[in-house]
Amino acid sequence: MNETILLDPTSEQSPARRERRTPPAALDGLTVALLDIGKARGDVFLQQLGLRLGERGIAVRHYAKPTNTKVAPVALAQQIAEECDLVVEALSD
Repeated sequence: MNETILLDPTSEQSPARRERRTPPAALDGLTVALLDIGKARGDVFLQQLGLRLGERGIAVRHYAKPTNTKVAPVALAQQIAEECDLVVEALSD
């Protein structure tokens, strides 16, 4: 078995080592957070993804960071953690 090392992009000097969570077998009964980080057209992608998930009966909640230049505020991260089971972030570049 190959070992996968994931690096925490918030600190190159001392990366956090965390166990990778096992992805859910299905999304039925779960709530998916769609997080817009403020990059160009990320909102369009997330709207379309939200529509597709909704068509399959999957609960979706939309969130947005106030700016793309900083990490999400702790309050937003806590809200997402309390209200949702997993997150999809819209990235670009």
